[in-house]
Amino acid sequence: MDTTGRFNGLADVYTAGRPAYAAGLIDHLYARYGFREESVIADIGAGTGKLSERLLDRGSTVYCVEPNPDMRDEAIKALGSYDRAHVIDGTAADTGLKDRSVDFITVAQAFHWFDPLLFKKECKRILRGDGLVCLIWNMRDMSSEVNVKNQEIFSRYCPRFKGFGGGIGQDDIRIRQFFAERYTYIEFDHPLVYDRETFICRCLSGSYSLQSGDAGYDRYREALCALYEQYAEDGQLVMANKTVAYLGKVEDQA
Repeated sequence: MDTTGRFNGLADVYTAGRPAYAAGLIDHLYARYGFREESVIADIGAGTGKLSERLLDRGSTVYCVEPNPDMRDEAIKALGSYDRAHVIDGTAADTGLKDRSVDFITVAQAFHWFDPLLFKKECKRILRGDGLVCLIWNMRDMSSEVNVKNQEIFSRYCPRFKGFGGGIGQDDIRIRQFFAERYTYIEFDHPLVYDRETFICRCLSGSYSLQSGDAGYDRYREALCALYEQYAEDGQLVMANKTVAYLGKVEDQA
């Protein structure tokens, strides 16, 4: 099923509301896992370039592969000042990149949209040598009351809501099968801080979110605003969150 249209018209709220990823993760990739200034990286499902920008800041060459035209146009604007940024139209199954052309593959907040078998085949084609694949998510800490209440709002009003991160959980079967059970898991605390506007944008940026004109939208937005007012302090809402990553080589099952 083609899901690339799920983010049509959401590029603006995505840019405004979606968080970046923990600086500690980026540091770790470059200090411990071989990422370098000279690296060529394919960031698949790059969206508006939230992760790509952090990699470009380290001087790496990044191919930002994104199938949705609205998101891709936003990435072009956001990354226009980087000489080593290449925003291209492509999918996880057909990136358009050359054989053996990249050192690393990153996927931030997007693997749950992919066909894992087709993506794995494409990774094998475009990776050089023993290059790593890094699957990344910002994952809310569900021991936090505000995150639980936020989830309840989505579950009540948004029929397409399947859970945060596309319903993917830690060590999800899809991740285990993709890496043939051989991968490294790392996580970094990354609390998210929102003002009222960015919190609403974050909620509306979900592929599952109701949008203006949808049935129930006004009640949905009122519930989100009420949640913000209940838990915000001094104009800021802090939501417990971690940036998590799974790193491994693309191998067949033993």
